[in-house]
Amino acid sequence: MAGIYFHYPFCTQACNYCNFHFSTQLKNSSRIQQAMNKELYLRKDELNLPIESIYFGGGSPSLLTPSFFYETIKSVRDNFKVTSQVEISLEVNPDDVSYKYLTDIRKSGINRISLGIQSFLDCELKIMNRVHNVKQGINSIRLTSRIFDNFSVDLIYGIPESNLNSWTDNLDNLISFNPPHISTYALTVEPKTVLFHQVENGEVELLDEEIVKNQYNILNIKLEKASYINYEFSNFAKPGFHSVNNSNYWNGKPYLGIGPSAHSFDGNRKRSWNISNNIKYLNSIEKGCLNQSKEILKDYEAFNEYVMISLRTTGVRFDRVKEFFGPSYCDYLEEQAKKYLMDRRLFWDGNVLKVSRKAKFLSDGIASDLFMLRG
Repeated sequence: MAGIYFHYPFCTQACNYCNFHFSTQLKNSSRIQQAMNKELYLRKDELNLPIESIYFGGGSPSLLTPSFFYETIKSVRDNFKVTSQVEISLEVNPDDVSYKYLTDIRKSGINRISLGIQSFLDCELKIMNRVHNVKQGINSIRLTSRIFDNFSVDLIYGIPESNLNSWTDNLDNLISFNPPHISTYALTVEPKTVLFHQVENGEVELLDEEIVKNQYNILNIKLEKASYINYEFSNFAKPGFHSVNNSNYWNGKPYLGIGPSAHSFDGNRKRSWNISNNIKYLNSIEKGCLNQSKEILKDYEAFNEYVMISLRTTGVRFDRVKEFFGPSYCDYLEEQAKKYLMDRRLFWDGNVLKVSRKAKFLSDGIASDLFMLRG
């Protein structure tokens, strides 16, 4: 099984924390849409496996018309093998939501929505420079739940000036809508973002890490009580509503990335990514050429990726480490894990190495200590 990801690189406004490739100048939007469909055709022979996930991300792909989705989904079906139960997801900004838009995109073939709510507090939305307000956010969830059975809501924790009470209020608001899927992310400071410069200049003070950790712990406790399964560090779902798109990434399945800056993976060791420049991307695709960078992962790089993803999901399986990387990697991993096993931040579940509940917030840091720095 495999997936296809479309990156639409335009937004009406820049969020302070975002470091994805996007532009707020929409003048080349039509050309980009045509180019993405042309790139899809140019690369139709790269995936021979059935497609079980189609994902429209960005940027703000909810700026696109239903007709674009209809034509693009049709193009995927015309050029690839598509499963009968394919998940077709669209990232949607709350300010783009209306009953007509949702019903029209449903008719176009979209069957899953990911809503970028981020917060139920206007003061926090303002800090992040989100376009929508709380009223629009609530309205978007209500409308979406009427039209789509399968949808997800995003929330961000660790927002400057937030606290345990405000985060609890955010979670209580979200749980009251009973969404099938929830994705939560800690606010991070990425280079070349507005937030980065605000922190550098002393305009914004980041939240204390202990508070962020406690917010994450509250998140896990509350969502577990509400019958959500934490199937990945940042993702929670009701039974039967795990994201196929997300799960494919974590399980190392092949995917094709279409659009400027989009990444692809062949399911083995080969990665490629399109140029992060709209004009250069357009110039290449319109001439029938790809403008990409490529890499082949070395054994230790693939091992590190496996460790990182596995600790965030179901745990590191030693039989897989042995099968794919060899006994020496098992020996190395056991040695590196000793101190974390001693203080019970890691534990054995059969032959699977897992992060304990108390150390879940530290998963990425623990994983980095288990990395092999060279082959």
